[in-house]
Amino acid sequence: MGTIPMEAQEILKERFGHDTLLSLATVDGDQPFVRTVNAYYEDGAFYVITHGLSNKMKQIAKNPRVAVSGDWFTAQGVGVNLGYFGKAENRELAETLRRAFAEWIDNGHNDFSNENTCILCVRLTHGVLFSHGTRYDLDFTGEEE
Repeated sequence: MGTIPMEAQEILKERFGHDTLLSLATVDGDQPFVRTVNAYYEDGAFYVITHGLSNKMKQIAKNPRVAVSGDWFTAQGVGVNLGYFGKAENRELAETLRRAFAEWIDNGHNDFSNENTCILCVRLTHGVLFSHGTRYDLDFTGEEE
């Protein structure tokens, strides 16, 4: 996962390794769009359950460059549609997301029989994290330390 100091990795896991609200920004042409999503962080990426025909997914299909912000952390990354939540290749990740989002995942908001219910992966490239007066400039693309 790039050149991320161990202490920054622990902070990211502590802050975002569970259901968390995150701002997600996309671009359509020259117009930026931002919305709040429920996200889960693991190993340099955020995961979101969404609908494949939503505006954010249409925008990401045209331009996969995205940005995120939450809890003294901002980052840029690449949005990737991992496809249908229920497909075999997503089984392990879907189980992880079910645990992370257990409080609301089955409240009727999601239709898991609909193949447009998908997993958005935001693979981070660069970010800035602040914690107790320390600034961490993070490169998720480099070699492991």
